[in-house]
Amino acid sequence: MAVTLEQARRVGYTCLKALLRFAFMVANNLVAIPSYVLYLIVLQPLRVLDSKSFWYIEGVLFKWLLAMVASWGWWAGYSVVEWGDDVKAVSEDEAMVLVNHQATGDVCTLMMCLQDKGTVVRQMLWLMDHIFKYTNFGIVSLIHGDFFIRQGRAHRDQQLVLLKEHLEKYYRSRNRKWIVLFPEGGFLRKRRETSQAFAKKNNLPFLKHVTLPRLGATQVILKTLVAPQENGSPAGGDAVIKESKSKGLQWVIDTTIAYPKGDPIDIQTWILGYRQPTVTHVHYRIFPVKDVPAEPEALTNWLYQRFIEKEDLLTHFYETGAFPPLQGQTKAVSREMTLSNLWLVGIQSLAFLSGGMWYCILQYFYHCLF
Repeated sequence: MAVTLEQARRVGYTCLKALLRFAFMVANNLVAIPSYVLYLIVLQPLRVLDSKSFWYIEGVLFKWLLAMVASWGWWAGYSVVEWGDDVKAVSEDEAMVLVNHQATGDVCTLMMCLQDKGTVVRQMLWLMDHIFKYTNFGIVSLIHGDFFIRQGRAHRDQQLVLLKEHLEKYYRSRNRKWIVLFPEGGFLRKRRETSQAFAKKNNLPFLKHVTLPRLGATQVILKTLVAPQENGSPAGGDAVIKESKSKGLQWVIDTTIAYPKGDPIDIQTWILGYRQPTVTHVHYRIFPVKDVPAEPEALTNWLYQRFIEKEDLLTHFYETGAFPPLQGQTKAVSREMTLSNLWLVGIQSLAFLSGGMWYCILQYFYHCLF
């Protein structure tokens, strides 16, 4: 079939736009990430004198970096519509966020839709696959205190011990509030067949849009972060608890991400912007942590039930283009999430100005020394 001149122009425009976006993203990373690191190196004396203020500043810088990532998708027309409970109401409380996982773009979507949720982004801790440690953003996540988890049965027990130690050491000492994890343990397309075989063997529901979650990380987080009066478990190091006066983990936020026609956005699309503008839909349901069972078997059943509900939510969405109303409501209400272009331009400008400043400073010291 012959390609028309108009089609050739569209392809050429798409390729040029993708190339320019990629060049901008590379430049963005080259100035923003080193600037983040250098600011925190200079502020190390403050970390010794006033740790709380140091981690407050680090959190602000971290939020700005995530806003830069969000801007790549926002300016390509990848927006978010939110459904279900309003999580802004619990943005200042401690919460565990359980998210279904379809593609690398899920993380970018969360970076975008949580930007307008108060202090959440600067005070959140991510659980992510260890491979992300070796990406361009790895150094930022290491400094921020995110946890990189190795998948696979051979590493499982050791990783859960390391996770507990990590939470006790970093979560409250750095004033973290939300912890985000993907309990399925991998992308839907990679785990679906194995999950369905496990479900058939154990007489569990057959799921197509999600996979059965794994218990380990969820159980460790609840045991470590829920206050003693909630479930009788320690909530971390005693010194840290006394210092922070934390109420402990108070909420579990069940988060379901849905893409039109079940076609997820990956990180390559997010960066290059070659897909047409797309609306991603995010559904929230908030559970008080006191309603979450602590015993392993009961917790497993509770967690399975959440993902069975996700399956129903996604089935309804793919059939109707909308999520169903919450219990007690007659009509589902959606909320369009927005970002300020002026704010995003300001952050991007600050990143490039910071990069120029640090370049001049390092050049000055280089010439002084050599």
